[in-house]
Amino acid sequence: MLKVLKFGGTSVGALDRIQNVANIIKKMKDDGDDVIAIVSAMSGETNKLIEYAQYYTKTPDLKEMDMLLSSGERVTSALLSIALNEMGYKTISMSGREAGILTDSCHTKARIEKIDTSKMKDAIKDGYTIIVAGFQGVTLDGSRVTTLGRGGSDLSAVAIAGAIKADVCEIYTDVDGIYTTDPRIEPKAKKLEKISYDEMLELASLGAKVLQNRSVEMAKKLNVNLVSRSSFTPEVEGTLITKEENIMEKPIVSGIALDKNQVRVGMYGVIDRPGVASAIFTALADKNINVDMIVQTRGLDGTTDLDFTIPTTDLEICKKVMTQFTAEAKNIDYNEAICKVSIVGVGMKSHTGVASKAFTALANENINIRIISTSEIKISMIIDEKYAELAVRALHDAYELDK
Repeated sequence: MLKVLKFGGTSVGALDRIQNVANIIKKMKDDGDDVIAIVSAMSGETNKLIEYAQYYTKTPDLKEMDMLLSSGERVTSALLSIALNEMGYKTISMSGREAGILTDSCHTKARIEKIDTSKMKDAIKDGYTIIVAGFQGVTLDGSRVTTLGRGGSDLSAVAIAGAIKADVCEIYTDVDGIYTTDPRIEPKAKKLEKISYDEMLELASLGAKVLQNRSVEMAKKLNVNLVSRSSFTPEVEGTLITKEENIMEKPIVSGIALDKNQVRVGMYGVIDRPGVASAIFTALADKNINVDMIVQTRGLDGTTDLDFTIPTTDLEICKKVMTQFTAEAKNIDYNEAICKVSIVGVGMKSHTGVASKAFTALANENINIRIISTSEIKISMIIDEKYAELAVRALHDAYELDK
């Protein structure tokens, strides 16, 4: 069996934890499996490197940032390879470039274009275990190293698993699977045995931090069976993320997600003419700002109010973009004291009353909903951040997810 494993920052956060990962790989090798392991930087390492760069400037050159940030994962891959070699296993570490990961040239947020697996296939044929530095690749012309954005090691793992046609891709973190919600907020949260790509994609993009949403998107596209499990309890079965048709009993609601990384941008008294929204959202898109929920309401005086949400990390760039539209509105304000709470489940497609139950649960706790957005399998609500955890617990109870 060819297994692709990915170990996150907490799993390789110290030398003894890297040894623990080596023991997990050793067991698989002893069972006769071929292994390609993708590793993140040791926890805290990437933040430390960003701080180093910001000592000189708040806006460092992105090409140099990629050169800097890609070093963290290379350190981990070499250390894990050294540990396994010492245990008597033929192991080779590879950078993203050596693993054949080719990307576009959008530095710090690169997209994988293709993967040349020939070097990895040759190494496996020769009996090697491969340890790949995650989160990175190289531009198509081979001129510069690139990184794939936050959580990019998940993406490296799924892309490699799809390209090399691995039997399974296992994502190891400090959590032993996907839960109905964050167990730190709701201790009654239950671990899911299986979840569909679409549900996981919604949960990941809505703030569940177990998996990066781009990696789930790619797993669905490449039909890679993903397993989320813990490196600290590797003997415990994780959660399988797979096609919807592989799940027999589809729950109405599978999980509750909370995202505090949200800012509500409000534009009030906007001159209501064709093309205003287009101009605003094109300008934001040009700066790679991901706009999430959008609500437009037309006033009686011929003006319109426009509310939308963006990630907190994009706030400063957003403010700069919005300066060019101050003449279009009477007032523009930014509210950081909000959060987004969402319910997700494929069963929503065929059941009525799901939304009313959510609204009633929040009303019973006296929580006011500011913005609502829905899709086929999710309902998202913007509320005041101070009610975040109360809202999660209320919704978890309303749908009896602890059952």
